[in-house]
Amino acid sequence: MEMDSTAKEKAIQDAINAIRPALQNDGGDIEYISYDEETKNVHVRLVGACAGCPMSQMTLTNGVQRYIRETVDKELTVVNDNQVASYF
Repeated sequence: MEMDSTAKEKAIQDAINAIRPALQNDGGDIEYISYDEETKNVHVRLVGACAGCPMSQMTLTNGVQRYIRETVDKELTVVNDNQVASYF
């Protein structure tokens, strides 16, 4: 059964909150920003030690995105808005 947008956004936030302790253990954190239903992009911001870590993209793809795809929707893509903003 397909979730409506509100339920999907809540599930995404719950998934992010479930993996936050792992990032916090390494001195970092993740902040949920938004979910775009049309593009299926989940916008987040990595903060603390994660913000400047060279491994942050791997953590985002292999950790955060994989977990969200497994628990919410396999078509979601997680976008780190820290990296988007740094190009401007």
